[in-house]
Amino acid sequence: MNGIYFIEGERLYLRGVTADDVNETYLRWMHDPEVMQYLESRFQPHSLSSLHEFVAQMQHDRDQLFLAIVLKDKDRHIGNIKLGPINWIHRFADIGLLIGEKDCWGKGYATEAIQLLTQYAFNALNLHHLTAGCYATNMGSARAFLKAGWVEEGRRKSYFYSAGKYVDEILLGIVSPLPENYNTPSDSH
Repeated sequence: MNGIYFIEGERLYLRGVTADDVNETYLRWMHDPEVMQYLESRFQPHSLSSLHEFVAQMQHDRDQLFLAIVLKDKDRHIGNIKLGPINWIHRFADIGLLIGEKDCWGKGYATEAIQLLTQYAFNALNLHHLTAGCYATNMGSARAFLKAGWVEEGRRKSYFYSAGKYVDEILLGIVSPLPENYNTPSDSH
């Protein structure tokens, strides 16, 4: 670990995505159909130039927090997590994430990242309600949020067109204050 982090957990830390993170690995994630299958950005072309532009835009957006998910033991960037857009008046925001390194899927890293950002959003930013949405067929994402203490708040029927058919969107959320027994990252794997 290089010592530069924003939020530290048991197995990973979150830090701002930088221009140095925009590399062939990141571009590979964006071109991998399996990694991108549930992300709306899969419909856009991606290049190193477009990713640099996106990261620069996110770095200057006060209503969004765009963070790299980095394994502490290997200092390996495995994905990204975003908080935003943040509504500062009503104190709510969305969370979305991507674990780009497929060998890191199913190991609880997404759950830990969600828990860390949830705690930061409530405790440091004083937000009140966090939300996320995922394809009903993306059970890995839904499980990560549920294991992080979120609840299913509802569904939008036949919301996404995927693989030749319409699928529901699962709407997930969590409200502050966190319960006293809120799962800490060490409980997530």
